[in-house]
Amino acid sequence: MTTPFGVAVRHLRTRKGVTQKEMATALGVSPAYLSALEHGRRGLPSFEFLQRVAGYFNIIWDEAEELFRIARISDPRITVDTAGLPPEYTAFANRLAVEIGNLPPETIRRLAGILEKACTTRRKSP
Repeated sequence: MTTPFGVAVRHLRTRKGVTQKEMATALGVSPAYLSALEHGRRGLPSFEFLQRVAGYFNIIWDEAEELFRIARISDPRITVDTAGLPPEYTAFANRLAVEIGNLPPETIRRLAGILEKACTTRRKSP
């Protein structure tokens, strides 16, 4: 199992040609922590850590913002707060939590597209 953030960090690390141990030492974290991030066994890293990663790879502005965005959507242990929402929202969130591991990748892509379209439409509404 991995996360989008884990994939991104591994890609940056491979592109730079450094090992997990070298990168971990440079960032002041343990190799085990960095491995856990890359393999989706750790939650959202701190903003300070993300800044150190961006600095380590000399990425700026747009690429750094993309890395931060990817980190925000990569927490493998999320909580969906449906308090105050209609019952069908709570039922949907719980059903998704139970079934997500059984859904084929194509279904996940279609659901992500539906969500993106709904969010884009909502942002455009006055």
